[in-house]
Amino acid sequence: MASPAAGVVVIVGSGLIGRSWAMLFASGGFRVKLYDIEQQQVTNALENIRKEMTFLEQSGSLKGSLGAQDQLSLISGCLNIQEAVEGALHIQECVPENLELKKKIFAQLDQIIDDQVVLSSSTSCLLPSQLFAGLAHVQQCLVAHPVNPPYYVPLVELVPHPETAPATVDRTHALMRKIGQSPVRVLKEMDGFVLNRLQYAVISEAWRLVEEGIVSPSDLDLVMSDGLGMRYAFIGPLETMHLNAEGMLSYCDRYSEGMKRVLKTFGPIPEFSGATVEKVNQAMCLKVPADPEHLAARRRWRDECLQRLAKLKRQMPSQ
Repeated sequence: MASPAAGVVVIVGSGLIGRSWAMLFASGGFRVKLYDIEQQQVTNALENIRKEMTFLEQSGSLKGSLGAQDQLSLISGCLNIQEAVEGALHIQECVPENLELKKKIFAQLDQIIDDQVVLSSSTSCLLPSQLFAGLAHVQQCLVAHPVNPPYYVPLVELVPHPETAPATVDRTHALMRKIGQSPVRVLKEMDGFVLNRLQYAVISEAWRLVEEGIVSPSDLDLVMSDGLGMRYAFIGPLETMHLNAEGMLSYCDRYSEGMKRVLKTFGPIPEFSGATVEKVNQAMCLKVPADPEHLAARRRWRDECLQRLAKLKRQMPSQ
């Protein structure tokens, strides 16, 4: 039988991200309560998790030291939020990306939690100062933003409210490490956090290069998938600089003038509309038609690739 870790983790919202969080925490041996407002949503989520865990075990990709059945035994559904939070050490909110809805949930939780539990949001774009304003337990609140799909992409951005206690961030960092994720500390809130600011910078320049007729949409994606992305799967842009010369000081001495010259030629923020969006859409649909069946199949292929890459990264020495 499963031997649960101390305490309970509560997932608020049983959609894709909520289900992924439930699986991750169960893989770490935690008891998980999956809360939602409708029984059918909870039932569907638990069945989806059962199928996914069974498949992962059969393919040798299940995380954690426990088998699928033991992990599944740690996850239960709950329709009463008061009952859900009893004994909780961590509450992970995963409701739709709507500020008023999230604020309503946190205000409700704020009334019923104790002074120990961490209140965490999965939001990808809402600032902690918006989400947690006025809460009595604001020192226990932060954003823990996962990357989709969280089960295969381990990064979690930890973003504190200006009044979040350092111990809250420390506890959440340790918890994420325990379930096999890779938490990063965003030291102060900023719109887009870190991942999306980097992602949008790449998207913006990619769009301009296509819009200006420098490269085709399909070749642009190849530059990333068979170029930059190959090394970025293992090292980041700063270490890439460090290794591409005799250290960082050498790189900046050698290449900074060229970088500044090129950066000055970057254009304005694209509109992401008009003729360019038609051109990009046509190229993408040639590769993956934009109907539900083809998109779902391609996402499954993507997730399998990420699953294999994650397995390879675990096999690689960290140093």
